[in-house]
Amino acid sequence: MKPHTQNIDDYRRLCRERTNKSNFKARQVQVIDNDRGGYNPMQGMMDFSSILSKDKKGSAAPVKAQEMKRTRMDRGELENILFKLFERQPNWTLKQLVTETDQPQQFIKEILNDLGLYNKRGTNQGTYELKPEYKKSTEDMEGE
Repeated sequence: MKPHTQNIDDYRRLCRERTNKSNFKARQVQVIDNDRGGYNPMQGMMDFSSILSKDKKGSAAPVKAQEMKRTRMDRGELENILFKLFERQPNWTLKQLVTETDQPQQFIKEILNDLGLYNKRGTNQGTYELKPEYKKSTEDMEGE
């Protein structure tokens, strides 16, 4: 059996055309005569205002931290202040107590662990209220 020479020649010619076509680059470079430089693809990539604003923030942060330092008062004094605050309002957030008493947050937490209960659920979620034994004592004092 003999192969068909006509088909082989056609196939060979087709393969050469494909190879030559793939070697030829379709893209060509054009030189522009009126280049005014209006388009810059890298424009806007470097924004120095963000770098400058970071420097400003970095220098302002330590000053703010020093202003926010609070000194602890006597534990008994703070307990009395907290009892008065809880007479005014039954539920307080920790942030509100810190601003009202001007005491460190951790110090208030320590005292509230002894005096109060933290509401984790319900309508007063995230607030502190006095323990029942302290509520009764304040009601008894008001009655007398």
